[in-house]
Amino acid sequence: MNLDPRDARPLYLQIMDEVRRALVTGSLRPEDPLPSVRELASELAVNPRTVSQAYGELEREGVVYVRRGQGTFVSPGTRPDRRAHARGVARRALLEARRNGLDVEELVEIIREVAAEEEAEPSAPAAAANQEDEA
Repeated sequence: MNLDPRDARPLYLQIMDEVRRALVTGSLRPEDPLPSVRELASELAVNPRTVSQAYGELEREGVVYVRRGQGTFVSPGTRPDRRAHARGVARRALLEARRNGLDVEELVEIIREVAAEEEAEPSAPAAAANQEDEA
């Protein structure tokens, strides 16, 4: 799990989104355990209350459940909603674009250009991710 200190969203929302992303990508599946509150707080260098808040919200949404004394687990009926996840990604991209003076048409055009470039260069996604991390 990674949190972005440049992201304006509260940390607990970022944690919730990371759990949802893990469900969409398949790295988390129904009945999988989540890290303990203390473990994840230590790993992310955040207050345990932040992780607890994220887990509590996910529990209220039915995404996870708690087994007393055993931990927090992905709910059995949880189905990843790829479309909802994609909408969240799109909202964040649009917000960031507007903050930087770009309109929707420019953003869509540039996304298509970048996608075409990455398709032409198979190793480009890894290189782009590395460049973004360095920035």
